[in-house]
Amino acid sequence: MKHLKTFVSAVLAGACIAWGGTMYLSMESRVLGALFFTVGIFIICTFGFHLFTGKVCYAFDCDRHYPLTLAIVWAGNFCGTWLVAQAERATRFGIPLAEKAAVISAVKLNDTLLSIFILSIFCNIMIYVAVEGFRSNPQEVGKYLALFFGIMVFILSGFEHCVANMYYFSMAGVWGGRALIYLLVMTLGNAVGGVLLPLLRGFIRRDSKA
Repeated sequence: MKHLKTFVSAVLAGACIAWGGTMYLSMESRVLGALFFTVGIFIICTFGFHLFTGKVCYAFDCDRHYPLTLAIVWAGNFCGTWLVAQAERATRFGIPLAEKAAVISAVKLNDTLLSIFILSIFCNIMIYVAVEGFRSNPQEVGKYLALFFGIMVFILSGFEHCVANMYYFSMAGVWGGRALIYLLVMTLGNAVGGVLLPLLRGFIRRDSKA
């Protein structure tokens, strides 16, 4: 039952990211698109849904069963983004959204795997800044500034977020072996970026206490 609840929560998180991606695709302005994409992350953090890119940041704080939880979360995020994309493709918004998603997806899938990996690391460094700031900042204003600026920076910089790309690939209908390989590299890069800053912060704190 615990794993089922985690999966359902992850599906909801994936749907939230898909709706954020929908807003991004719907806006002519990249800045406004990035701003409204953040609403998806805001909902996830507010309701405590399970998003892979956020949860992976705390991998070293959890027990040995956490990798299984992360796998369930990743699968649930995939289902959530795919379901929303398929629903949208059945509406009058489907064609224009799919066309824009196809352009974005083509850029990503024509990039090198090394570039994708590095951009994915950068992405989750900003995700950690956003979610940890929302989680631990004692000031209400600070919580939301961390969340919105962290997310907007990764979007406007063109960094790679594996769950957002699950939605874009699904919306564009480009799934295949190449897309899956790229998604797995993005996932690995997000995982590395997610634990990098927490590990370095822990090292600095231990060193300062010595």
